[in-house]
Amino acid sequence: MHYLTRKVNRMARPDKAAAVAELTEDFRTANATVLTEYRGLTVGAMKQLRRALGADTKYSVVKNTLTKIAAKDAGVEIAPELLAGPSAVAFIKGDPIDAAKSLRDFQKENPLLIIKGGIFEGKNVSVAEIMKLADLESREVLLAKLAGAMKATMANAIRTIDALRAKKEAGEPAAPAAVVEAPVAEAAAVVEAPAAEVAVEEVAEVSTPAEEAAPAAESTEESPN
Repeated sequence: MHYLTRKVNRMARPDKAAAVAELTEDFRTANATVLTEYRGLTVGAMKQLRRALGADTKYSVVKNTLTKIAAKDAGVEIAPELLAGPSAVAFIKGDPIDAAKSLRDFQKENPLLIIKGGIFEGKNVSVAEIMKLADLESREVLLAKLAGAMKATMANAIRTIDALRAKKEAGEPAAPAAVVEAPVAEAAAVVEAPAAEVAVEEVAEVSTPAEEAAPAAESTEESPN
């Protein structure tokens, strides 16, 4: 009878099914997931953490039982120890590095937040691994550095070309082509090297018949004697 009562109560809570479906979708669409314990954090602190994580990360207080079911439905394996105590999950839809940095920085100021572990690229990751991820440079920083390097290279090339043009207009001899190509990325030299080798081989092939023709000319001159 007790079993039947519990079963009726579960069936009378369709919101649980909806919660599981939502969590399942969150697991499936997240680039990474971090499980935390929020015991002791105030409502204000939770809001601050959500702002720090940004719009690309959904930070939700969850029930461990429903989370376990949802993870299984999504094909995600979660270590049992990650679903112990009051749990809140960060579903990261953006850059995992940025989210890891935000969690690390928030924890420094709010030690009550406990990072228990997470899932990254389909594998369980430890707290130490999440901290290593937080120490990496974000995608935006790497792209900014790459853009800066490319901009500097192009600027150097333009300055060199302008200097050559000014010399030419002033009637001075033009600088060797190598000067123009100096600021260009080393990759260009690597690409051009095989072409130079081919040119050398072609010159060698052209020179050989000329050298062979020389003895023939000498024999022709000596024939009247």
